[in-house]
Amino acid sequence: MKTIIIILSFITMTILANSQNVKSFYDFKTTTIDGQPFDLSTLKGKKVLVVNTASKCGNTPQYEQLEQLYQKYGGAKFTIIGFPANNFLSQEPGTNAQIREFCTKNYGVTFPMMSKISVKGKDQDPIYQWLTSKEENGVMDAPVKWNFQKFMIDEKGHLVGMVAPGTSPMTKEIVDWIEEK
Repeated sequence: MKTIIIILSFITMTILANSQNVKSFYDFKTTTIDGQPFDLSTLKGKKVLVVNTASKCGNTPQYEQLEQLYQKYGGAKFTIIGFPANNFLSQEPGTNAQIREFCTKNYGVTFPMMSKISVKGKDQDPIYQWLTSKEENGVMDAPVKWNFQKFMIDEKGHLVGMVAPGTSPMTKEIVDWIEEK
C-alpha cells in the first residue's frame, strides 16, 4: 500500500511539474517587420493564425487568401501573424524592408508581419520551438515541413491545431475554427 501511495505521489508531482513548464503563446515577445517590439500577450482574447511565409515559393500565392481571411474575420476576435523565414531552398532571401514591400505591392497584405526568423534548425526562433514541440506547447509535435504551415492558437494562447503548408488558408478546418464560438 505504501508503495502505491509513493508511486501515485511521484506521478502527481511529475504531472504538476510538467504542466507548470508548458508556456502559452502569450509568454513570447517578437519584433515586427518594421523593427518594433511586439508582445504576443497583447493578442489575449483573439484567435491567432501563425504562418511562416516566403516570397519565392509555390505557396506564395497563399498571401492573397490569407489577406482575404484577414479582411473577412480580422479584428477584435481574430488575427493572422506572418513570420517570414528562409529555411526552405532560400525562398525568402530578402531583407525585412524588401519582404514588406513585396507583400504590400503584390498581395496588399495588411495583417501583421514580423521580422524574418528561422522556423527550424539550431537557430530556430523560440516561438517556433514552442509551436513545434509537444514538450513545450503541451499539445503536439508539429515540425515545420515547408513554407506556409499554419498554426491555430486559441483565445487563451493555447495551440489547438496545425494545417499543412500546401493547404489553402480558406480551408473548412480554418474557417470553421475561426467561426466557432
